[in-house]
Amino acid sequence: MRLNEIYRLFVQLGKENDPRTASGVNEYLERTKKQYKDTKKSDKQYFDEERLGNPYNDTRILNGDPDIHVKKILAGIDMETPELILADRLREKGEQIDLVMAHHPEGKALLGLHRVMQMQEDILAGLGVPINVAEGILSSRISEVERGLMPLNHSRPVDAAKLLGLPFMCVHTPADNMVNTYLSKLFDEKKPGTVDDAVDILKEIPEYQEAMRIGAGPKVVVGSEKKRAGKIFVDMTGGTGGSDEAFAKLAIAGIGTIIAMHIGEKHRKEAEKNHINVVVAGHIASDSLGMNLLLDVIEQKGIEVLTCSGLTRVNRTKSEI
Repeated sequence: MRLNEIYRLFVQLGKENDPRTASGVNEYLERTKKQYKDTKKSDKQYFDEERLGNPYNDTRILNGDPDIHVKKILAGIDMETPELILADRLREKGEQIDLVMAHHPEGKALLGLHRVMQMQEDILAGLGVPINVAEGILSSRISEVERGLMPLNHSRPVDAAKLLGLPFMCVHTPADNMVNTYLSKLFDEKKPGTVDDAVDILKEIPEYQEAMRIGAGPKVVVGSEKKRAGKIFVDMTGGTGGSDEAFAKLAIAGIGTIIAMHIGEKHRKEAEKNHINVVVAGHIASDSLGMNLLLDVIEQKGIEVLTCSGLTRVNRTKSEI
């Protein structure tokens, strides 16, 4: 496959698994196109035109010719300068590395992370929170994340990739959408009665089993194992953690248990205040699951995958780690 084909395929899979549904994604893209149309002519040169077809600002080709042929990749959760040097060292030892693939965004994709958070507005609306309320409680949090990203040295790993001559890309929200869909379907199918039942379902998944072996597996952080789970909300996508104000609205909407990758202390306290059980499935294990679901697709197309940086490879087409 060519690099651009991998990139486009992952964006498409992200759309197909987006909790907003196809109409919601298309509405978002239409708003972006209008924003581009309304941009001053002198400023259009600065507009990232990838946004017109790719709704995931945190997923981009960061370095390399999009038309290069890719036969083997090195993939991981955080692929920064050390991992890029590792890729170069592996090449020196005779390993063919055609592409370095990160899950977490780098470069301009990291700067665009806050834009992806707008999808959380539609997710909350889908759970029964009025869209005007969802937009209101997300607005300040999105701005907070944007401000937090501004002072970072975004281009460090991208510069390293350029100097080492390594094609480099990141795929964030499409992978998160994959794990979100996978777990949502699983919980809908198995209908756990208690929080403990929900945790047991996670413990059947190889990525979480591997995390448990090192002490990073699923854990109940709000509520208790014996409490009834109620309506389950799998919260695994949307850029990064949303507003702590959402928990009161989720309680009103009937959510009993949240299955999350991670949760901040302020958010945990709000969940506790609103009597919502929270199960932290595990950040890196959840990221591994989402990435694996994508990597399975390109492996079936003949691409060989090496992994590092916390990515536990589970190939579901072979049913083995």
